[in-house]
Amino acid sequence: MSPRPVAVAITGGIGAGKSEALRAFARHGAATVSSDEIVHHLLQREEVKQLVVGRMGNGVLSPEDEIDRGALATVVFNDREALAWLEELLHPLVAAEYLQWREDLAKLPNAPQVCVTEVPLLYETGGDARFDKVVVITAPTKLRRARSEVATDDRESRLIPDAEKVERADYSFKNTGGLEELDAFVASVLADLAPS
Repeated sequence: MSPRPVAVAITGGIGAGKSEALRAFARHGAATVSSDEIVHHLLQREEVKQLVVGRMGNGVLSPEDEIDRGALATVVFNDREALAWLEELLHPLVAAEYLQWREDLAKLPNAPQVCVTEVPLLYETGGDARFDKVVVITAPTKLRRARSEVATDDRESRLIPDAEKVERADYSFKNTGGLEELDAFVASVLADLAPS
């Protein structure tokens, strides 16, 4: 069996550019998955859907009887207890799915050298223990607000400050330029992690 791919987490504030960094890693040949994709997949599981509807009510269902993520977001961002409940339900499931994905990658005949996951609440949930390396993407608050349509103040108050994340991370990038600069940073990280 080939060695397990180097496990990398990308984290950072809302609108910092985590998703763009993840796409750049994919372009450069890393296997990638976002926590958001995993959550989307989990919310389609019948047992998870039943638990969520049981706690949040039928208002979170779409006309197709699926979880409406927009409606769910509206509920939890106006109700801290509901958010805490949802995170308590989903975080262990996301971690288990991610670890299974990583195991499956290692079994591939031509396993990737590096696998990368976007994890918004990495340090806040202690998730960094599951990764070999951490990349933090930062950007000034004003720029992040301009990039993100999500109301950030309430969510940001729960996050560890960027300066502390940068101190704890293996790699950090201040994302104030164009995509070419972010791409070059990602290429340099990959060259360091998986020298050809």
